[in-house]
Amino acid sequence: MPKRTRAGALIALTAAGLALGTALAAPANAATKAPGFLAAKDLPPHPSSSWTAGKVTGGVPEDTDWDTCLRALPGHESAWHRDFRTDLDTNARQITVVLPDTRSAKQLTSWLNKDIKSCAARIEQQDPDTEATGKDYGKLAVEEGAHVYGVHTETSGGASDVRLLSVGRDGRTVTVVNWAQLGDFKGAPVKAFKKTTTTAVNKLH
Repeated sequence: MPKRTRAGALIALTAAGLALGTALAAPANAATKAPGFLAAKDLPPHPSSSWTAGKVTGGVPEDTDWDTCLRALPGHESAWHRDFRTDLDTNARQITVVLPDTRSAKQLTSWLNKDIKSCAARIEQQDPDTEATGKDYGKLAVEEGAHVYGVHTETSGGASDVRLLSVGRDGRTVTVVNWAQLGDFKGAPVKAFKKTTTTAVNKLH
């Protein structure tokens, strides 16, 4: 019995020590609480299906590693994401990163804007059977600013997909909103997506 007590005490002390070490190792300005996120009702209305929102989940999604339009996102620790879907061919995602300081947030915003602007050209380089077109829908006056883009891809087999992407910043927090569906630019709700982006940035804090 005494041995068990001593072992239990040792385990407790070790756990406490590890917890303290983790706390000491964590940056003082590391974010521990997720910023505000979009709700399903904030997404561009779908003509025949309602939006369903997933849970706000910690981290940058693993599949972002292969997203040539958002190369600067993977690898950030203080990050969260939320997925949205309809019952048909439309989906959306918001990814938010809290940086250590405003300077870092400005840098990430710049990298992301460059990623998206050059995305169509990289898609064609990586896959000669795909034709890609990018569009710049301009800036939005919200907090420290946001920018909206569009990317359309069409394969030699006839598959056609369109994405709307936006990058926004509030202080040291950067958020990216991605909307996608089958089709082309004609079916993309640019005006409604700009409203969604404005809401996303306003909800951060």
